[in-house]
Amino acid sequence: MSATTSIVMDNRSARDIERETRRNEKTAQKRLTSKGATIAAAIIAIFWSIPTFGLLVTSFRPGSESSTTGWWTVFTNPNFTLDNYFSALTAGGTSLTLGESFINSLAISIPATIIPIVIASLAAYGFAWIPFKGRNGLFVFVFALQIVPIQMALVPLLSLFSRGLTINDVTIFPGLALRDVDHSFATVWIAHAIFALPLAIFMLHNFIAEIPNEVIEAARVDGAGHGQVFFRIILPLAMPAIASFGIFQFLWVWNDLLVATIFAPDTSLPLTQTLNSLSGSWGDKWYLQSAGAFIAIIVPLIVFFSLQRFFVRGLLAGATKG
Repeated sequence: MSATTSIVMDNRSARDIERETRRNEKTAQKRLTSKGATIAAAIIAIFWSIPTFGLLVTSFRPGSESSTTGWWTVFTNPNFTLDNYFSALTAGGTSLTLGESFINSLAISIPATIIPIVIASLAAYGFAWIPFKGRNGLFVFVFALQIVPIQMALVPLLSLFSRGLTINDVTIFPGLALRDVDHSFATVWIAHAIFALPLAIFMLHNFIAEIPNEVIEAARVDGAGHGQVFFRIILPLAMPAIASFGIFQFLWVWNDLLVATIFAPDTSLPLTQTLNSLSGSWGDKWYLQSAGAFIAIIVPLIVFFSLQRFFVRGLLAGATKG
């Protein structure tokens, strides 16, 4: 058999394999896809989106029209304005305006996301790659803390903050005493970090533990210590898991009302608290609340879409382990 004949037969075999692969893909697609399920999902998605679309339309309609007619009348009598957004930013049901509360939410959410990530990444590395006595039992205990309801920890935390963070004449930074920290965002940061750590350690541990042992051993042979291994190898490889948890934590803190209302002082209330009271005492300004709701989702949308490429990889970390 000549070389040319062999090449032709190899090409035919490759085409046959490609054709068979496409046929199998189509068969699998037909088995896994149902027209009825697709239609039902589309109908559910449409009905699920109608209230959100109505809220969006209401946020651009004049308040007088929103109070007397439904949002669907915009199709026959289109009348739009941006006054609701300007009024929502400069008005508020509490002592703070929505714009000021927006800044407070950023001041709460960003540190409350970074702090648990820093602590959890170090703890996850320790659980995954530093052998010590009782490691497995301690990890199970940390994992089990996820089932503890937040409400059970509110009173002990309030007692801890009132006793431990109000010591006079103890300086952290020049001119800043612990009694001053009690009137800032520090208590909210600590509370959110405590509630987030069990899940953060669990997610990051699953990802970090799957890093090949050969990579860690090669670094140690080259003389790298735990610090160099962590910062030069673990952190870059664990970025998908870190970004995935960062999305979860940021969205949780940004949308939180309970923890911030309890631990934050009146001058540091977040966006959710002001948004909750934006409609007025009798709910007669609910159209301002619709505008405020869309102002509130701007930052979460930016965070999610900027980190979405890491999201799926981070969620699937450790899913196939073992």
